Amino acid sequence: MREPVLVFDIETVPDLDGGRRVLGLDGMGDDAVWTAMRTQRLAERGNDFMPAHLQRIVAISVVLRQGDGIRVWSIGDEDATEGELVQRFFDGVEKYRPVLVSWNGGGFDLPVLHYRALIHGCIAPRYWDTGHFDREAKWDNYLGRFQFRHTDLMDVLALYTGRQNAPLNEIALLLGFPGKLGMDGSKVFDAYREGRLGEIRAYCETDVVNTWLVYLRFELMRGRLTPAQHQDEEQRVRDALLASDAPHWAEFLDGWAG
Repeated sequence: MREPVLVFDIETVPDLDGGRRVLGLDGMGDDAVWTAMRTQRLAERGNDFMPAHLQRIVAISVVLRQGDGIRVWSIGDEDATEGELVQRFFDGVEKYRPVLVSWNGGGFDLPVLHYRALIHGCIAPRYWDTGHFDREAKWDNYLGRFQFRHTDLMDVLALYTGRQNAPLNEIALLLGFPGKLGMDGSKVFDAYREGRLGEIRAYCETDVVNTWLVYLRFELMRGRLTPAQHQDEEQRVRDALLASDAPHWAEFLDGWAG
């Protein structure tokens, strides 16, 4: 690959502490706060999915493709604070200045990361730079929707219209990849409340590998990988997953056609 690439995905739960502050519910327990948040959201929007500023990040998983290697992991330990997870993500951007790749990252993941970084006082100068520190960043930065320093695959493939956005799971399955394994986003909050953070992190990791595989096909389509290079990159992923004894990677490989 020409430069480092960092594929990322986050998993979130409703920010009950934030909801408690916003709704003026000091002293109320989590269940009561969640009921109030759901009730208000349902009345306003007809669903209980919280807006970006009332989401709390519980997992950030990444694929880093750099040099001759590829690595997949979830940032931080399971007992890391949210602020630590967010700062470490932006530290990675600072260190590697990678191409960021996501599926709906512009529509969800990055806005959530922005709000949580603001709340926790995180520092991310390279990410936010549009030419103040590095003159070249004026034309090559993470914030420009029509640039590729951050490539939101869902947005790009739908030609930025929104009307043709596709779910990652369905695109992955159409391309012969495993798609979502173990759970989906709607089940994360229940899993988190049941103490199943390890399962959430594993699910998030499979999402970023699906995204990476879709990105490789995208790079093949736009001529930045030859067919032979594309095949080599896919084999690199298989080899990395085979080297792990984690059960979710065995399941992922079983579901990978071809």
